[in-house]
Amino acid sequence: MTAGRIHTDLALEAKEKYEEENVEIRGVVIEEDYNEEKDISITCVKIQSENGAKSMGRPQGIYITLEAPNLSVPDEAYHREISRELSGHIKKLMPDKEDMTILVVGLGNRDVTPDALGPDVIANLCITRHVIQEYGVHGMGEMHRHRISGIVPGVMAQTGMETLEIIKGVVQEIHPDVIFAVDALAARSVRRLNRTIQITDTGIIPGSGVGNHRNGLTEETLGVKVIGIGVPTVVDAATIVQDSMANLLDTLEESEKKEFLEEMIAPALYSMFVTPKDVDETVKRLSFTISEGLNMAFASE
Repeated sequence: MTAGRIHTDLALEAKEKYEEENVEIRGVVIEEDYNEEKDISITCVKIQSENGAKSMGRPQGIYITLEAPNLSVPDEAYHREISRELSGHIKKLMPDKEDMTILVVGLGNRDVTPDALGPDVIANLCITRHVIQEYGVHGMGEMHRHRISGIVPGVMAQTGMETLEIIKGVVQEIHPDVIFAVDALAARSVRRLNRTIQITDTGIIPGSGVGNHRNGLTEETLGVKVIGIGVPTVVDAATIVQDSMANLLDTLEESEKKEFLEEMIAPALYSMFVTPKDVDETVKRLSFTISEGLNMAFASE
């Protein structure tokens, strides 16, 4: 079936696919909220069983999605509000512990703009581990402070190494209490591009946004809790073609529509990804919003 071949990294969109088919998934709990003042929709998908994980095609865990239509607008005050909202959800997933060692991994290729979100977030992050090691927490004028480290491991074509191999080495050296992995994702819906942030406690798979799956950064592979943060910056080209054609075929039966689309969409489109023309400016803005959210979450109360 054509729709099944179209890729998405968002648990929210996997949930919507079942809603369209009027299928209820056992083992999946969904909580939705809307902040009218900030115009932010928040959806929390909790996959609580193996059946739910199999149906959703994702590991068991919590997936929080923030949808903000104005996220792509250059409004500093609005982005500050998004950072605060993001910070609150990040804190809920973090271990409840003082003075933690936290490693933030910026996944992606800084030379490819739609994939530069992770590296750009690290560039804006408040790194503290080296200062605390040199002068202690009191040297920063505070009683408590998390030790924050950041790394941009690059991609295999640049390093010849799996990202997991690099991060395993860092973990063995600094022994973090929690890892944050930031990466660009792929969406099923064009309207969610650069307007959605997903946070999950299940970790992240580098390269998944463009279908180039590598070994996952998860608690199972690293022995440390991994919180993934991502923004969809690309959409499958086949999605655009399918959505455009589907609007023209609304008079057909659903089965006839799917059969027609499967025959008409060229297979090559499933390996092509499209991104907005202003993605360079947008990714820089979003990376700052996410890094500010992390900085707020890591700051002392």
